[in-house]
Order: sequence, then structure tokens, then C-alpha cells
Amino acid sequence: MKVTTHGDYLIQVTRWPLLFPVNVYLVREDDGFTLIDTGANGSGPGILAAATALGATIRRIVLTHAHSDHVGALDQLRGALPAAEVLMTDRSARLLRGERTLEIDGEHVTIPGRWPRRVTRPTHTIEPGDRVGSLQVVAAPGHAPDQVAFLDTRDHTLIAGDAFQTRGDVAVAGTIVPTFPFPSLFTWDKEAALDSARLLRSLEPSRLATGHGPVLEDPLAAMDRAIAVAQRKLAGGVPHGA
Repeated sequence: MKVTTHGDYLIQVTRWPLLFPVNVYLVREDDGFTLIDTGANGSGPGILAAATALGATIRRIVLTHAHSDHVGALDQLRGALPAAEVLMTDRSARLLRGERTLEIDGEHVTIPGRWPRRVTRPTHTIEPGDRVGSLQVVAAPGHAPDQVAFLDTRDHTLIAGDAFQTRGDVAVAGTIVPTFPFPSLFTWDKEAALDSARLLRSLEPSRLATGHGPVLEDPLAAMDRAIAVAQRKLAGGVPHGA
């Protein structure tokens, strides 16, 4: 695990940083850490060791969305941290229970992709507009139907899940980066992903933290370029990867 501190509040914990970086984040609060996402299977011991080395307890476990590389160690961490709150959207909770349908225009549609089941249930559900400590919950569907992002109201750090990636290049979910195509390949709705990217950019974050890749300082210009690429490909009817 690679542990990197950004600013006063954000700690990035990265598994497989050179080959296939998967990030989770520890956010400092007055009472300890909020953990955002739990990484891939087997990530629990490394995350716990990072928190211990930093001298604080994980008080809350919060999910951006229910893909396997974001919930892999959820059950493992819940077992190790029985007093911690577990927060996720109702949609994420249903996906983790095995529900694979969405109601769209009155019809039940199966959500494509592989969604792991987990036994952990939320102690509370969250929705856009809620606050989790210093973090504001922001809707960010597209890469996944249940995805949310978190804006730290103290310094405007944006923890965006897979709404953007920064590995290989800065890109909106659904835009293939040849050196790291995986977030695009597993994106559910590219139009919704673009809408979410525009919304997140409008928050004018000071720092962009994503599920895959380095944390970006002063990310607005890079976000603008990524949005322009995604918008051009969609407007021209060109697949994001072309």
C-alpha cells in the first residue's frame, strides 16, 4: 500500500500503485477518519495499517458505488470495525443485496455488469444533499447508477469515485484511455456520466481525487479538457474509445 497525504484532511491509500492503482481515501475529522470506499478484495489489512500508522480510528465507512474494486474489503473491514458507521445510497445497498434492476420510464431494466454481493448492510443510507461529517454528498451517476461523489466543504477537495479517472490521462467515465481502459469499459451510461462530470466541474473543486490514478491539484483545466473530449465524441456519435 502507498499512503500519500494531500492538504490538511485527505490521505490517499493506493493498492498496486504501479500496475493497477485502486485508491481509497481517509478523510480527517475531529473524531477520527471517514474511509471512502474499501478497495479490492484483500485490501482491509493495508487500510487498517494505514489508519493505525496515522494515529486515528476509522469511524465511518462510506461508499461511492458498489463496483467490486470499491466494495471488495467491505465485509472484512466491517468485521474489524464493528463500531464504525457504514453509509451508502439505498441503490448501493440494494445492489449489494443482489438486486439488479432499475425502473426507467415505468419499466424494470436489468443493470448490466458484475456486481458483488456483500453481507454488510448500511447503518444509515445517504442521498445527494446529505452531509457526512465535513463531506457533502453529490449525485454522480453514469459510471454506475448508484454513484455519488463527496465534496469536502473545508477545502473543496472532490472525491469523485469513478466519475473521472486520472490514471493514464484525465478522462470522464466512458472515455477510453488506452493505457488504462477499465473505468470506461465498466461504465453504465455515458450520457449520464458526462452530465455528472459537468455537475462536478461546476463545484469548482480545488483538488480532484478519483478511484484510479493520482490526486490532482488545481484540476479545473484538466476537467474541462476531459469534458470537452467526452462531449465531442457523444455529439458526433463516436464511441468514447474511438
